[in-house]
Amino acid sequence: MPEQLHSSPVIPHDPFAPQLDLTFEESRYGRRIWPVRELVAQVRELVEQEYGDVWVEGEISNYRPAPSGHVYFTLKDADAQLPIVLFRRQAVLLRFRPEDGLHVLVRGRVSVYEQRGQMQLVAETMEPVGAGSLQLAFEQLKERLKAEGLFDADRKRPLPTFPRTVGIVTSPTGAVIRDFLNIVSRRHSGLNVLLCPVSVQGESAPAEIEAAMAELNAAALVDLIVLARGGGSLEDLAAFNTELVARAIVASRLPVVSAIGHETDFTIADFAADLRAPTPSAAAELITEAQHKIAEHLAAQSHRLERAARFQLLQSRQRLTRLPISRPESRLSMLLHRLGQRLDDATLRLDSALATQLRLRQNRIAELAAAVLDRDPRQNLAHAREHLADFRARLDRCLERLLQSCAASLTALDARLHSLSPLAVLNRGYALVLSDAGSLIRSATQVAAGDRLTTRLADGTVTSRVESTNLLTRTSLSGTPSAPAPGKKRKKPAS
Repeated sequence: MPEQLHSSPVIPHDPFAPQLDLTFEESRYGRRIWPVRELVAQVRELVEQEYGDVWVEGEISNYRPAPSGHVYFTLKDADAQLPIVLFRRQAVLLRFRPEDGLHVLVRGRVSVYEQRGQMQLVAETMEPVGAGSLQLAFEQLKERLKAEGLFDADRKRPLPTFPRTVGIVTSPTGAVIRDFLNIVSRRHSGLNVLLCPVSVQGESAPAEIEAAMAELNAAALVDLIVLARGGGSLEDLAAFNTELVARAIVASRLPVVSAIGHETDFTIADFAADLRAPTPSAAAELITEAQHKIAEHLAAQSHRLERAARFQLLQSRQRLTRLPISRPESRLSMLLHRLGQRLDDATLRLDSALATQLRLRQNRIAELAAAVLDRDPRQNLAHAREHLADFRARLDRCLERLLQSCAASLTALDARLHSLSPLAVLNRGYALVLSDAGSLIRSATQVAAGDRLTTRLADGTVTSRVESTNLLTRTSLSGTPSAPAPGKKRKKPAS
């Protein structure tokens, strides 16, 4: 307990006494010293009694989910902040996922965390604030796109009556795809479903949805597209309230069915789509409606036909019982004969038709086989090989004639060369005289006594030395010998 201060009027005894005529007496009670734990516990009890149920509005920051399932974050505004704890039992009941920057309204009780001596709010429930701003943005975008004509009824395309393949753009792990497939398999087992998985919530969801729809249009594998998602809050459906998704739906070449949320949920995608289904299950029923109606109609007609056949059979039996025994037998015999004749006629016509069709098919196969053989690369290759062999034989003959002609020309040239060869002259008894330097001696004036000469004969050479030279006159060349020149001697072969 804090000290109590008591005051009473007194008469000042000195000039320094207080001028207010007041004096302080020491408290009659002793000081109370609080242990930290008791003081914090007392404060916690007082705070929890006074603020046991409060609503606090602020922005989430420092969001920290714990492995235990508890959630811790700080709620702040421009001037203050308050730690918040949301235990697992309450956290699992949230319909949205808290995140930093989200403006929320939290209900709970104010308490004190004794281990830290820190005030905190133990939250019981939490809901996002800002649905009004989201709704305003929704209405503004809706009016702008409507003014552009994106929601006009004239732009809506009819759905194919009997689609063969349906492309569905949704999450691959949610209950939407399972419900959709169950209804399709029950109402139209022959319908193919092509799943294009995307995120249906988060910042990347609009871009993924746009890419998936563009991919389905480019692939040309489906007859229509279903854009589906389960129910949720306005924040959960934010991806389908974007301009990007709306323009992707309008730009789609294929009809688009929107099946987003529950029947009371409306998104921008619903207005832009060619058809809005209240739920994904309703979308599956709308797509298979024509086929289902035909199946129901066939079942009803089959039931009526069965009833009519039974009625006719009953009437025939009644008439049969009223007829004499002989007449029914004769009528039945005639009826059987007529039926047998009709059966024989039908059999003959069927055999003839089958034979005709078989003959036509055989002729067609023969024509196709002939066309294939005409374009068979093996046959073309065989013709090319034949032409190649013919060209090779002709080339061989041309080369042979050319070689023969060249050989004959070579033989003639060899004969002419041989006739002009000096060696042929040597065979007739003539000789060539060469100097020691190897030059040809054509005149006696080219040598002198003592020179060494080489004489080339037809079958070898002879080396000799000049003893003397003798110049011949023209008379001597004609056959009359002349006397040797003075000082010159006749040459004598060297040994």
